[in-house]
Parts: sequence; structure tokens; C-alpha cells
Amino acid sequence: MKKLSLIFLTLMVASLLTACGSKDATLRYISYNIRYGTADDGDNAWEFRQSATKKMIETEQPTVLGLQEALSMQLDFIDENFPQFSRVGVGRDDGKEAGEFSALLYRNDLYDLLDSGNFWLSEMPDVPGLGWDAACTRIVTWACLQDKETGKRFYAFNTHLDHVGKVAREQSILLIVDKIKEIVGDADVPVFLSGDFNSDVSWPIFDPLKAEMGDAREFLPEEQWSETYNAWGNDYDGTRIIDYIFYKNAEVTGFRTLNGDYGKPYISDHYPICAEFRF
Repeated sequence: MKKLSLIFLTLMVASLLTACGSKDATLRYISYNIRYGTADDGDNAWEFRQSATKKMIETEQPTVLGLQEALSMQLDFIDENFPQFSRVGVGRDDGKEAGEFSALLYRNDLYDLLDSGNFWLSEMPDVPGLGWDAACTRIVTWACLQDKETGKRFYAFNTHLDHVGKVAREQSILLIVDKIKEIVGDADVPVFLSGDFNSDVSWPIFDPLKAEMGDAREFLPEEQWSETYNAWGNDYDGTRIIDYIFYKNAEVTGFRTLNGDYGKPYISDHYPICAEFRF
């Protein structure tokens, strides 16, 4: 009888451990081109819309936030107002503080940082510098995070592709795909890529990425897709859906373009996008 009780107890403990180990992790990921803070934008200058950025973060409650065009002073503002976030990333111009960041911020009460790094979109990705026909130095920041509750880990990559160089965009996508494979390796873990691509992804140059990862926006029917570049409400004859979150080894449970009212007509010249995942 004692032996049967011991067997039953062992099976119960094993069942509980299995149940805990199989619990899904969830992620609310926002990608946001914040518009660099020294731009001469008149009434849309950073000093007039920083409170709208604060309200957006408070309202939408991301667990991971990928920023593009962020300057040190803008990151300092977020750090001061949101101590529950930690961040990784460097300035693209010198690998330290100079220039725009493609920073990743994550909830430090939810995730542990296991690893992180940066690489440049150029022929020499380990050092700051222009790549191919790019007009600007471009960078990718990445982080490997572990969910504290479930123990599950995932990778987040964040970038801003060049707005001029067509060769640079094409080569950057190839480099990003290769670097993700190099950094993640053979691990069957969720991977996310956020960014301002300065293009829609219907162009063939994005096929290598789409062969590896899905576009979270496709959770919605195409007629519900919303523009992400708003040009401060001005006339604009270019592509308006240019901000993306790609993913693999996860399930999309929601997607929104954050074009609501956060206290200013325009939080930036881009609308943030938010994708929710389960894995």
C-alpha cells in the first residue's frame, strides 16, 4: 500500500511539473519610430509630444518596446518615467552614445536578460559605419530574454533600414537573416524582428525574410491594415505601411496600429504598432 501511495505521489508531482513547464508565455511587443528629438518639427517637436509618448506607454503596457530614431535624451526620459523597464542598445554612430539608437526596452519584473548585442548593417557589421549605398549608418540591437514565470526564452531584434539606399535595404535583409541564424543557432525558440523598414515588404528583396518569419500584421485581414507613416497629417505620395514586427515559433494573438488619442494629434510621424504573442 505504501508503495502504491509513493508511486501515486511521484506521478502527481511529475504531472504538476509538466503542467508548470508547459504554461504559455505571453508577450506584448510594440515597435515605435519615436522621431529623433532634435528635429525641427515646430508644434510636433519632441518637447511638445514627449508627454504623449509617456501616455502611450502607460496606456498600452508593452512588455517589450523596440524604438527607432531614439536619441539619448529621449531614452533618458523613458528611463526616468518607467523604472520597470531596462534597455539595451548603443548609438549607431560610435557604438556608444552618439546618434540614433534602435534600442530594445523590456520589463525587468517579467524578464531576465540572458544576452544582448549589436551589429551594423554594412559590409563590416562589427564596427560602426555606412553600408553599401545607404545614406545613414544603420544598426540592429538584439536581446535574448527569459520569461521569469515560465522559464521560456526568446530573442528580439530591432532595426531601422535605410530610407535611400535600395541596395542597402536588400543587403541589410540578407545580413539580418544570416545574423539571426548565427545568433540564435539551432534553438527552436521564438524570434521577433521589429523595425521601420522604410518600405513595404511586397518587394522581392524581402522574400528571404518572409521565407524565415511571418508578418504579425497578417493576423488581420488586409482591409483592416492601417498606415504607419502619417507624415504629421501632410500629403504624402509614398508608402505608408513601413513599420513591421516579424516572428517565428510563436502564435500571434493580436495586432493593432496605435493611432488613437494620446494627448497629441500625432505622437510621432509614425504610428507605433503593437503585436501580441503566445508561445
